[in-house]
Amino acid sequence: MLAEAFPVRRTTARILHSRMIYQGPVFGVRQDRVIEPGGIRATRDVVTHYGSVVLLPVLADRRILLVRQYRHAVGQFLWELVAGRIEPGEPSLGAARRELLEETGYTARRFRKLLDVFPTPGFVSERMIVFAAMGLTPGRARPESDERITTRAYSLRQLERMIRRGTLRDAKSIAGILFFSRFLRTGS
Repeated sequence: MLAEAFPVRRTTARILHSRMIYQGPVFGVRQDRVIEPGGIRATRDVVTHYGSVVLLPVLADRRILLVRQYRHAVGQFLWELVAGRIEPGEPSLGAARRELLEETGYTARRFRKLLDVFPTPGFVSERMIVFAAMGLTPGRARPESDERITTRAYSLRQLERMIRRGTLRDAKSIAGILFFSRFLRTGS
């Protein structure tokens, strides 16, 4: 009787049919025919992705290290936080350590998870884990063969000004920097 009074509502879609349209080294494209919660019947194209890590490297003087690289999809160079994909089966913290070393040469004694976000949930399955990296020790960067990266340290005030003026346009970086600025800069 209680079950009739309080029907269980479905919180995930029921997949009627799913097919992989494309599978590449970085992402795939899947097409699903589904019945979503609430009874909506739809066909959804999903970009599948193993996830990524984002690093906010905090130097001893509290400046934050950014990297600049060319992003073909938008046809320009962007300043960004350090980031990279998580390899299948790789723990996010392991990916964070690897990406920090590859892109900047730094190693970190401490990592603090700041955010766990879905950057484009309308059609991309990617999950981004944002870490602050602290207790940094410099070293030699080891970028991948197709990466040309420049690094520069900025104060929080400089970064906030860049965000306000629209010169820092990378969403993951804006989210990580503003979260750090608002909730962690004073150590709270």
